[in-house]
Amino acid sequence: MEIGIGIPNTVRGTTGPQLLEWARRAEAAGFSSLGSIGRVAYPGYEELTVFAAAGAVTERIRFLTDVLLAPTRSTAELAKQAASVQELTGGRLTLGLSVGGREDDYRLTGREFSARGRTFDQQLADLRRAFAGEALLEGSRPVVPDAVRGGVPILIGGTSDAAIRRTVEHGVGWTAGGAPPQLVAPFVQRVRAAWQEAGRAGSPRIVALNYFSLGDTEQRSRDYLLDYYGVFGRETAEMIAGSAHRSPAAITDVIAAFAEVGVDELLLDPTVPDPAQVDLLAEVALG
Repeated sequence: MEIGIGIPNTVRGTTGPQLLEWARRAEAAGFSSLGSIGRVAYPGYEELTVFAAAGAVTERIRFLTDVLLAPTRSTAELAKQAASVQELTGGRLTLGLSVGGREDDYRLTGREFSARGRTFDQQLADLRRAFAGEALLEGSRPVVPDAVRGGVPILIGGTSDAAIRRTVEHGVGWTAGGAPPQLVAPFVQRVRAAWQEAGRAGSPRIVALNYFSLGDTEQRSRDYLLDYYGVFGRETAEMIAGSAHRSPAAITDVIAAFAEVGVDELLLDPTVPDPAQVDLLAEVALG
């Protein structure tokens, strides 16, 4: 199982120089990917912009939006943005996409929350067309640069039947988000079974994300997660804040648990912005 690390694009107080230093250290340490989380209705850095900048200061490490809320953007905008990052980073981007469950992200972008599933289905079909260099509207021109023909790999997030269908129809695999390994395991089996039943070649790529912090950071870590997930109510936010892995033993255990589940890559997402967290995690997770 590969081990990636998130980049603190949504952690309050993170600076631009910290994000770039984080990317440099993550590559030097040997992490497989940099992952992002993101919302519109929260004061964080936009994911694809961060990855374009990170790509300029790295050469190898991959980038994964885990997840980007696709229906809060137009398909043309998303295709153009993702294709631009893909070309600028030398093909290192994977789009982890889903619909999200917070209405304020949709209100702010003028999108219809109740129609997000239908919108997402159409987007996935249209992204394939856009990445192939086709026009999205009759009489219009393609939106993706010629150099990026062939597209950007897509992972689908979510735990609904629709998420499985979308994974099989449009994705290279599935991302589990922030769920613990015992909840991820049965869904991994469902995704793999559906993949085989659909006659897809090979196996779907399975990615999971969990939160971490190391050192004397527990209160800052908890405060951030309580703030970020406060929209779901105090009880849910407390549960998520309490689930972050904050000791070397906890991180070692969760890595072993996700490997047992059969996850291909685990992203450990930061809850404090100090780039020293990259080195602390590398000592534990990469040996």
